Amino acid sequence: MSGKAGDPPQKYFRMFAEKALGYQEQKAALKNLVRTFLETMRDLGIETWLMHGSLLGWWWNKQIMPWDSDVDVQVTEPSMYFLATYYNMSVFHYKTPRLPAGRNYMLEVNPNFSNGDQSDWRNVIDARWIDTESGLFIDITTARYNLTHPEGQGMMSCKDGHEFRVAIAISVKSNDSD
Repeated sequence: MSGKAGDPPQKYFRMFAEKALGYQEQKAALKNLVRTFLETMRDLGIETWLMHGSLLGWWWNKQIMPWDSDVDVQVTEPSMYFLATYYNMSVFHYKTPRLPAGRNYMLEVNPNFSNGDQSDWRNVIDARWIDTESGLFIDITTARYNLTHPEGQGMMSCKDGHEFRVAIAISVKSNDSD
């Protein structure tokens, strides 16, 4: 048995999760995760962007998709090295309109983040931004330039096999209304 009070679903960091949150509570916690993550990365000078279902939700209605229970983001390889070197296991305290008393968030960088090989399927997630109260987290993956890509310069890829041209990466700013 793991976690504080049983075994919460996979989208919870078990060390901090007591129980799965209800739908509305989960959506509010995910919004706080995004807001605090984006603010932290902005303060640290790290460029980041949403990926996967998180990007689709932002694109369609600037919200987390109703069925989505997590958030996915990417950073560049130099940014991940910076985060690993200076901020791994750092705890950040934030007060937001939704959390006037504040809450702690922890950045945890996978020690295997530097292995960019797509065969490293056990370490696809390079870091996590974790809500230390609910156990919810943001998955952070590293986008690396692929200098030998057949389509030429400007191609990036990550360990999960996704590829994209740098020009299509969309930088998302924190929105105070969400």
